[in-house]
Amino acid sequence: MTVATDARALFRAAYENRYTWDANFPGYTADVKLTQGDETYTGHLRVGPAPDFSVEVSGIEDEKVKESVYTQLRDVITHRKRKTFDESHGGNSFSLGKTDSTGAVEILVQGDAMGSNYSVRNNQISLVSRVMGRMAFVIHHRDSLDTGEGYVSSNYTAVFRNPQTNEVIRQMEFEDTYDKVGDYYLMIRQVIHVNEQGNKTTTKFEFSNVEVL
Repeated sequence: MTVATDARALFRAAYENRYTWDANFPGYTADVKLTQGDETYTGHLRVGPAPDFSVEVSGIEDEKVKESVYTQLRDVITHRKRKTFDESHGGNSFSLGKTDSTGAVEILVQGDAMGSNYSVRNNQISLVSRVMGRMAFVIHHRDSLDTGEGYVSSNYTAVFRNPQTNEVIRQMEFEDTYDKVGDYYLMIRQVIHVNEQGNKTTTKFEFSNVEVL
């Protein structure tokens, strides 16, 4: 087996170990409370069934806050929506990089339009590094929930830099909580800590009365 095949197999195993929603995902509804500083907003949401996963947010009059909830849900769906390894990475080539002191193995990617590289540890993707135009970011996976059907990242950080100067633009930490509702694990809470060049904010999304459709 060649090194490239080893790297592909290692990354594929970790990719396929992620918890995702299958083709029978029915969608769900929930009440949402968003808290940032002294401000609190409440509303209602509906996520449609697979394969469309349409998102509707209602009951929030502030358009920026409503858009924030919508964007947060779309981000969750992006990570839970099932795509095969070949759909996502079939055209890429992989090679092994360094192994660090924690046992994380660097996976170098050729053929990815966003210059993505990864690390894999304990059959989980422990690092994602990408460059998207004028923004580069690195996500470090710190803790996870084992659903029995794959893992969900429950604590991770993201550092955004200017790829030209390497200046840190924004640092974020995410704390995600999932619970099983019916046959599926759904997010019931997310806390996001942001440090944007010294300006610190904490945003909390809380989902209650969660029901599958």
